[in-house]
Amino acid sequence: MMNKLKPAISTSMPGAPDIPGLCLRPYRDTADCEQIHSIIQLSNDFDGVDWFVNVEDVIRYFEHPHNFDPQQDALFVQVGSEPVGYIEVGWRRESEGRLIYHHEAFLLPAWRRKGIGTAMLKTAEARLRTIAAGHTSDEPRVFRTWAEENETGKIALFEGAGYGPARYFFEMVCKSTTELPSASMPQGLEIRPATPEHYRPVWEALSEAFRDHWSYTPPAEEHYQRWLKNRRFQPERWIIVWDGDEVAGMILNYIDPEENKARQRKRGYTEDIGVRRPWRRRGLARAMLVRSIQLLRREGMKEVALGVDTKNPSGALSLYESVGYKPARNIMAYEKLMA
Repeated sequence: MMNKLKPAISTSMPGAPDIPGLCLRPYRDTADCEQIHSIIQLSNDFDGVDWFVNVEDVIRYFEHPHNFDPQQDALFVQVGSEPVGYIEVGWRRESEGRLIYHHEAFLLPAWRRKGIGTAMLKTAEARLRTIAAGHTSDEPRVFRTWAEENETGKIALFEGAGYGPARYFFEMVCKSTTELPSASMPQGLEIRPATPEHYRPVWEALSEAFRDHWSYTPPAEEHYQRWLKNRRFQPERWIIVWDGDEVAGMILNYIDPEENKARQRKRGYTEDIGVRRPWRRRGLARAMLVRSIQLLRREGMKEVALGVDTKNPSGALSLYESVGYKPARNIMAYEKLMA
């Protein structure tokens, strides 16, 4: 039987400005990942966005796609044969009962304020409408994208197209790693080293702990496989707390030497902080966090960071502030109903 052919991606851009040679070019294979990385990093550096990725990160993402067809959903914006921008779209179904159609775009600074960004947004929405047409369920359908507080041009573009901020997030940094509150481990719980047979139980426990979070979507196997290969997967730095044979809570600490070198700092990350419901309200998160900061300090880190939903229902923001974290970046999720 012959394989079903995918529809060809149009090389034209809806509402594109009159720039000779301006067109779209679909992603081909992982040889494109270096160019994608370059566009993302140059764009972020210009905007002052402190989000570091390397080529390996991009390759790993494309190796395990989920609800994302690279040859259809990843597009270069070119002028002639020169890539000047990148568009990526995908979708997911929230456990809350919404279909989220998300998109991101990056444009090199020299090509901004020419109408290309508007055309890129229209291109992303058009592709997502095509994807949505294949979904027959009647859940609410929402476009989503992201911006940081200092990305004023991007914010103006989104708001001019009918988007509004749906949620606010902080990246928080703690630089007082030697001045920590006392935090005893709840009775009956113990920290054990993470070994390979624990990876799947830790993943499942983390997913369970995050079910209360805004816009939670159950992870797929592709996400697990991508996680195992991520360079930030550093189980030797994790804090995993057990109650007998049950994972009670975890913090998946990591250090990114490449990022630290590029940013000229010594920072560790205390990320993926999760406590399962039966073990909440006992001081476990605080105990794990203090021990994580101490662990990273022993490895020579001068500061630690994490991301948080400012409206996290568990009160995470106030916990992190009490330990010494302060907001450093303000990140916003922008949404618009798909008409």
